[in-house]
Amino acid sequence: MAQLNGNWRDWPAPAKLALLERLRQQAAQLELEQARLASQLQAPPLWAPVADSPQMAAYHCQADELFYGGSAGGGKTDLLLGLAATAHNRAIIFRRTFPNLAAIIDRSRGIFTRDADALNENAHRWRTADGRQVEFGAMQYEADRQNYRGRPYDLHAFDEVTEFTETQYRFVTAWNRSTVPGQRCRIVATGNPPSDNSGRWVIKYWGAWLDPTHPRPAVPGELRWYARISDKDTELEGPAPIVHNGETITPRSRTFIPARLTDNPYLRETNYAAVLASLPEPLRSQMLYGDFGAAEVEDIWQVIPTAWIQAAMRRPGPELDKDGKPPAVRAIGVDVARGGADQTVAAVLRGAVFYDPLHRWPGRETPTGNAVATRVMPLWQAGADINVDSIGVGAAAYDALRMAVDERRALVALAGQIQPAGTVYAVNVGAGTDETDKSHTYRFRNIRAATWWKFREALDPEHGAGLVLPDDHQLLADLAAPRWEISGGRIQVEAKEDIAKRIGRSTDSADAVILAWQRVITGQVQYGPDIWG
Repeated sequence: MAQLNGNWRDWPAPAKLALLERLRQQAAQLELEQARLASQLQAPPLWAPVADSPQMAAYHCQADELFYGGSAGGGKTDLLLGLAATAHNRAIIFRRTFPNLAAIIDRSRGIFTRDADALNENAHRWRTADGRQVEFGAMQYEADRQNYRGRPYDLHAFDEVTEFTETQYRFVTAWNRSTVPGQRCRIVATGNPPSDNSGRWVIKYWGAWLDPTHPRPAVPGELRWYARISDKDTELEGPAPIVHNGETITPRSRTFIPARLTDNPYLRETNYAAVLASLPEPLRSQMLYGDFGAAEVEDIWQVIPTAWIQAAMRRPGPELDKDGKPPAVRAIGVDVARGGADQTVAAVLRGAVFYDPLHRWPGRETPTGNAVATRVMPLWQAGADINVDSIGVGAAAYDALRMAVDERRALVALAGQIQPAGTVYAVNVGAGTDETDKSHTYRFRNIRAATWWKFREALDPEHGAGLVLPDDHQLLADLAAPRWEISGGRIQVEAKEDIAKRIGRSTDSADAVILAWQRVITGQVQYGPDIWG
C-alpha cells in the first residue's frame, strides 16, 4: 500500500474511513483518561493532616528546616509519610537503625494503598502510582552518612532526630535539592526531647525555640533565618542573600512546632497517655508533655558530671599576645580510628588549659599510620608532645608520628635553632599505675581509669584546673558517657569497647582530649597544668 501524503481530503474513501475510525478510538481513550483524572480529583487524598492541629500547621509550614517535636504519640511519623506521599517528588525518611524503620514501613503500607503503588522490600523504596519515590534510610554508624553523599532529595525527613549526630544531619541535608521545576525542597525533623547528652545538639540547633537561655526567643511557628558563616551558624534578619568574603550566601529558614499527644485522634481515646504518665521523671515530662527543659537524670556512676563539662565549655578562651597569637601548643592527643565507623580525632591543648576545636577525620581517611601523621603534623609546634593511644591500630600511628617529629628535629638542628623539639609518646591505657585520686583514698585499675579520673578532678568547678573546652556537642556526649565502679579496691572506668556496645558509638573525641591532658616522663604518666613547668 502506497504511503499517503498530502491533504487527507485527497485520500481515497477507504483511507478516509480508516482515519476516522482511528480518531474515534483516540477520542474514546481521551474520554476514559479524563474520567479517570476526574475520579482521582474527587477521591479522598491518600493522607491528610489532622484538621486545625499542629500537624496541619507543620504540613503547611514554609520553613526550609522544620522541627516538629515534643510529646510521644503526636502524629510525628505520619507527618513525614504524609508529606512524602502528597507533597514531594523524591523523599527519604531516616531512622538511626534499620530495625527502627520496620514500624515506619509498616505504617506506610496503610498510606500507599493504590494498586500501582509498589514497595521494593530489598531497596526499602516505594514507587507510587503518581510517580513519586519514597526511600527509607538508616545511619547506625557515623560513617554511614557517606552512603548518601551526592544523592539529592527534595524532602529529607528525620524520625527521632535526637538519635542522630549533628554531623550526620548537616552532611546528608547538603543535598536537599530537586531537578523538578517548581518542586519545593525542605527538611523536616521529628522527635521527643533528648534522653541523653548525645541529642542535646538539637536544642542548640533550634535554640530560639528550645533553649530557655536564648537571648532572642521565638514563638512556635515563627521563621528565623540562618547562614553558615566561618563554619558557624549565624542568625540573620531575613531571607535576603548576603555577601561574605566575596561569596553570596542565601539564608535558610528554621522553625519549631510542638507536637502534642492530645492532637492525635487515634491515640486520644486510648490509655497511651496513662502509660506515659506512669513514667518516672524527667522521662514523664519529656514524653507526655514534650518538655525540652526537663533535665536528664545522670547515672550516679557517670565519671564526669555533665554540668562540669558544660561549665568548661562556657569559659572564655585564651587571650592573644601582642602579636595576636594564642598560647603555644603544649600537647596533642590522638585517638586513632579502630574501624571505618570510628573517627580519628586530634585534640590540641594550648597553654596547659585551653583546647582548640577538635580535628576529626573519618576512619577510612586514616587507614595507615602515615595517613594519621599527614593530618596531625600540621597541628604540631616545636616543643609540643604528641600522645597516642598505642593499643592496637594506634601503634602504627605512633611510629609514623615519631618519625615525622624526628625529621622536624633534624631540620631544626640544620637551621642552627635551639628549640625544644617535643616528643611522641605511646600511651598504653591498659597498663597498671600506682597513682591515687586527689584524696589519696583510691588507686586505679589502669592508666585509662587514672587519666579519666584526673580529668574529672581537673573539671571540678570548685577545685579544678579551670580547663577550657570547645563548645562541642559530640565531645560533651563522649565525656559524659563512661561509667565507673570500685573493683578490687580500685577505681575502674568502663572500657571503650563496652561503652560502644552500650551507646552505639565510640568515645573518640573524649579520648583524644584526655590523651592531651597527660605527659609521659620516664615511663610514668603525669597530669595537670604544671607538668610542663
